[in-house]
Amino acid sequence: MDVVKIISTCTEIIKPSCPTPPHLKTYTLSLLDQFNIDGRYPMMLFYSSGTTKNSLKKSLAQTLSYYYPYAGRVNLDGCSIDCDDSGAPFIEAHVANTMSEILQRLEFDVLAQLLPFKNDQNKLHGNKSIIVVQVNYFSCGGVAITISFKHVIADGPASANFIKAWSDNNHNHLYTSTIIKDDVVFDCASVFPQQDLPLKALWKNCFQVSVPLGEALVKRFTFDGTKMDALRAKIGDHPTRFEAVTTLILVAAADAARERETDDVKPKNVALIPINIRKRMNPPFPEKCLGNVGQATVVKWEMEERIEYNSFAKRIRESIRKMDDKYARKLNESGGFLNDLENVNEEISKMNVYFVSTMDKE
Repeated sequence: MDVVKIISTCTEIIKPSCPTPPHLKTYTLSLLDQFNIDGRYPMMLFYSSGTTKNSLKKSLAQTLSYYYPYAGRVNLDGCSIDCDDSGAPFIEAHVANTMSEILQRLEFDVLAQLLPFKNDQNKLHGNKSIIVVQVNYFSCGGVAITISFKHVIADGPASANFIKAWSDNNHNHLYTSTIIKDDVVFDCASVFPQQDLPLKALWKNCFQVSVPLGEALVKRFTFDGTKMDALRAKIGDHPTRFEAVTTLILVAAADAARERETDDVKPKNVALIPINIRKRMNPPFPEKCLGNVGQATVVKWEMEERIEYNSFAKRIRESIRKMDDKYARKLNESGGFLNDLENVNEEISKMNVYFVSTMDKE
């Protein structure tokens, strides 16, 4: 497929159904939010049959009244969110293609056409908005809903919780939502207060790698229950699904990098695995709270190291399990995590870097 045929688009701003009270107008970002001050990421959901646009808009407005920082804007100082109810851009796109045409060929440049930020008008809204929604209506009746989140106040679990709340409101018409605001908006900054850190330059040098569009690749691998059980049994010692699949992917990626016929094979590998620490804190944070409540754990290994599935899965498990309340607090005291980033930054040119994440709650 060469192109997605967009017939027409229109944009409006969806604001919270209930105004945000004056005493909640400012949301202070935490240190963990500071680590993600730049950047956006999308979530894309496909549905075989559509829902009415009015229902989507009404339920989104209701959901934003509880996730009210998502309807605000990041203040210029980069330290807080102005919860001013500016709202979220809601873009409707009518697509001449069928949904099956898209899903049968998962091409990066094709999927990108279903995202916001394809023209100056969308960028005008999108650069300031916390979330931007685009609803794509296919000719077959299917729908793809894409949501672009500013990472500064939405990690993976936070975005998943927002989508789940919006979905529940829309599906059940719960326009008087049962969401509890204190479960959603939590003062993470009281546990991880901001620090004066040179984060932007460090992240740019270390991890914000620009990938030319033609070199980006989207792949989908499906494991049914039987195959997953077989993989876990092969690895041994009862790994979780995430540990098993991560082990399989990283070992394969390292083997492929080692076998490349090139003179610039990098001697080291590093995998960064963000861990949701909401339940790992003492006392635990609300499971549904927004913001960045995660910490990246690091797994390193030498390129010439011939690793076995079992030993590598154990290495991943140990790296994940050490991320408890005490470790997370200590890591972020006095710029501890920043020091780790600086150390990695010095080695980054000699390393193959892998980012691994999961939406699995196991």
